[in-house]
Amino acid sequence: MFWQRTLYQHPEFKLGLRDLAPQAFGQVAWALMTGVALVKSGMSVFESVAMTLLVYAGSSQLAATPLIVAGAPAWVVLATGFCVNLRFVVFSLHMRGYLMHLPRLPRIITGYFTTDISYVLFTRRFAHPAQTDEQRVTQEAYLAGLSFANWSSWMAFSLLGIALANAIPMSWGLGFAGILCLLGIQCSLASSRLRVLSSLVAGVVAVLAYALPLKLNIVLAIVMAVLACLMLEQLKALKEKPV
Repeated sequence: MFWQRTLYQHPEFKLGLRDLAPQAFGQVAWALMTGVALVKSGMSVFESVAMTLLVYAGSSQLAATPLIVAGAPAWVVLATGFCVNLRFVVFSLHMRGYLMHLPRLPRIITGYFTTDISYVLFTRRFAHPAQTDEQRVTQEAYLAGLSFANWSSWMAFSLLGIALANAIPMSWGLGFAGILCLLGIQCSLASSRLRVLSSLVAGVVAVLAYALPLKLNIVLAIVMAVLACLMLEQLKALKEKPV
């Protein structure tokens, strides 16, 4: 990725940095809030730093942390983290055509660095996978620039939040700022009626099932949204099927 000389010296790497910069500033509050929340939840500084570096997924961290503190079973914590980040399975399927020419280890590392923002910006700039080696390097360099800018800003402010956790009161409303950041990403991804419907279904179910223990309302919301979309796709296919 961005440590490769041919990539960070490529003009597209700098373009990726520039395109991601406005988004990075927008997620400062979210990263700070995540770092603060980890420590405030009762995790040690070492545990908070380790989780930040290894997980690199704000929404999953925020969903899993209270479960860990509450002593929830490991399968519940893992299932919650998986369901919250289930969208990355879809991202990975879409990105497969762009990255399958790479060896396995670079693909795994790229998966770690890929986020909602980098995925959206990358697929907007490159609607189709490259056809030549030169085009592949161009796409890799741009994705590396996006990943480097996003990872650096997230880690810097998450670690800052951990360091200043006891000095930053929760009354500052950083959590609400984080929610606004997520909503902005969600709106940018809602590019079809089916995606809008899945968001509405998930939101309604999550609110109605809020009383469920161990954050299971999130899992239920995702399951119901997926089922609703699958049913609608089946009905659409039946209507379009010739008699």
